[in-house]
Amino acid sequence: MKILIINAGSSSLKYQFMESEGGEVFAKGLCERIGIDGRLTHKVPGREDVKQDIPMPTHSEAIQAVLDIMVDPQKGVIASTDEIAAVGHRVLHGGMAFTKSCIIDDACIAAIEKCIPLGPLHNPANLMGIRACQAIMPNTPQVAVFDTAFHMTMPPKAYIYAIPYEYYEKDDVRRYGFHGTSHRYVSARAIDMLGNPEHSKVICCHLGNGSSLSAVVDGKCVDTTMGLGPLAGFPMGTRSGDVDATILEYLMGRYGYDIKEMLNILNKKSGVLGISGVSSDFRDLDDAAAQGNERAALALEKFVYEVKKFIGAYASAMGGVDAIVFTAGIGENSCDLRQKICEGLSYMGVEMDAEKNNVRGKEVDVSAAGSKVKVFVIPTNEELMIAMDTAELCKK
Repeated sequence: MKILIINAGSSSLKYQFMESEGGEVFAKGLCERIGIDGRLTHKVPGREDVKQDIPMPTHSEAIQAVLDIMVDPQKGVIASTDEIAAVGHRVLHGGMAFTKSCIIDDACIAAIEKCIPLGPLHNPANLMGIRACQAIMPNTPQVAVFDTAFHMTMPPKAYIYAIPYEYYEKDDVRRYGFHGTSHRYVSARAIDMLGNPEHSKVICCHLGNGSSLSAVVDGKCVDTTMGLGPLAGFPMGTRSGDVDATILEYLMGRYGYDIKEMLNILNKKSGVLGISGVSSDFRDLDDAAAQGNERAALALEKFVYEVKKFIGAYASAMGGVDAIVFTAGIGENSCDLRQKICEGLSYMGVEMDAEKNNVRGKEVDVSAAGSKVKVFVIPTNEELMIAMDTAELCKK
């Protein structure tokens, strides 16, 4: 089934048109500067990229631009939009209402709207993408796939916060977690690579500019590092990860910050950027550290240290681990960071083969012979998961 995947941001819209069985990508691209002047980048495998400036006052014009170029005789890949069997939308926050993907109807939209306080930056943009597609493609089925859904199998002891229980009951304050579609894909692939064991314990390390770990038992998430929002866990590109809340009170009192400015600092000025003062890009940190920049080296050491701590914690929580998976931009491409994260985990039965680990962006077992715990590099494919969910729901 040919599925159009939409990931709408506040001023951008990523798209991918693909086959749900096998994952062949026919076209993909990006609409950016929506509401400003509008720019479309369209990519078809084997062809030169197309870049066009197109007025996009709203997401509706962006969707229309995507559909127009998809059917263009020279630049497109289909003869008619009727070839688009369904549209799958990535939605950030499903709150407690969604434990799996669903066909979009009025009730679904109302529930996504209700989750806006939990995902104030992303959910409104996701809804704009949904409504634009509904307006332009009223007879095409639409499916919502939630970043939080995979983590909804966590037990209460993992998702509850140790604050007054009334905030959970009245305000839905709990751990939700994110990158769920990625964690679901790579954990399923890891179980396949393990040989489909009846009982499996997998730690998924989604490491990119935004990063999270998840603990997965028998294909179900039992814990994850991100929380109510995507700020929690370990240091990321610009996000602080877990911090002592007293720091907020101290800095706000000392410098007169309001809560918005404080959260801006924690979300956009912290993480490895905050420690290094160099960059949020780990490649820049590698270069700076190699040239003797001590703060860049410290930022990398802090990142490795915190990831390693969570791996140990999750192995303890699950009562062991069968596989550790590295995915996303850093996890798939940084041989050095993978090696450093796994160093010192031999007590857990983790042994990495340095030669096998010299790989980027490929699905491979990088464990040493005899390692009791498998170490996998698995490129994530969130779009394929969205396409598969969309096709399955539409067939039903």
